[in-house]
Amino acid sequence: MPRAPRKLVCLGFGYCARALSRAAGGEFSRIVGTARQAERTRALLADGFPAVPFDDPGVLDRATHILVSAPPLGEGDPVLTGLGDAIAGLSAVEWIGYLSTTGVYGDRAGGWVSEEDAPQPGEERSRLRLAAERAWLAFGEAHGMPVRIFRLAGIYGPGRNVLDRLRDGTARRIVKPGQVFSRVHVEDVAQVLRASIARPEAGRVYNVADDEPASQEEVVEFAAGLLGVAPPPEEPFESAELSPLARSFYSGCRRVRNDRVKRELGVMLRYPTYREGLRSLAAP
Repeated sequence: MPRAPRKLVCLGFGYCARALSRAAGGEFSRIVGTARQAERTRALLADGFPAVPFDDPGVLDRATHILVSAPPLGEGDPVLTGLGDAIAGLSAVEWIGYLSTTGVYGDRAGGWVSEEDAPQPGEERSRLRLAAERAWLAFGEAHGMPVRIFRLAGIYGPGRNVLDRLRDGTARRIVKPGQVFSRVHVEDVAQVLRASIARPEAGRVYNVADDEPASQEEVVEFAAGLLGVAPPPEEPFESAELSPLARSFYSGCRRVRNDRVKRELGVMLRYPTYREGLRSLAAP
């Protein structure tokens, strides 16, 4: 018996949403994503992605799966504000995924955090993400919608990695003793999302990170070795010229556990550390 039509709507057609659409294309009868600017919509269409304006009235028609990656604004989550009533009125939704950040855990002085740990966001953008998480979970409970939250570590992959920055001369080696970051390859983000779609459980929160947090300078040095080039000079964090946003990323130091996606979703990471990920990206 043929499967009923399935439509994935990506509200915010960013890096992770595009990776999911590539990986899961055969699993849906239709995939469509939204963009806020007309120029962005045209660029996505030119790259072969089915994009429509965010306010397209037909974007949610017959939606069965919804991925939300649009960032929150000061006045709240733009998707809930603009489309919440329309989503609540849908009858065939099987899965809603909200992409958040591990930044909601705040600074843990290098300690490990899991989904069982209470969030303690320090940065305003992380506080907004946590508020959006809670709004989506409350929305799901109020309307019987299958919402789950994905807290993403630092994302890298094709077109967004330290190898590219080394090649174009923009890579920097910032040294802050004791500082580590958790990362995840974008293909593993897509893999986790697909596994969740196959095993839906409403109201669940998942950390999406690889197995080995590492310092920024360690990753830069490894990448330089893959390319056979000298790493950029060390720059002490205290004296490095960084934008306020770049500097803020160093305000939280934590190691993110990923046991739940493995245990509950059966995920085996393709790139369990930055080494496997960067080797694949460096391959000709």
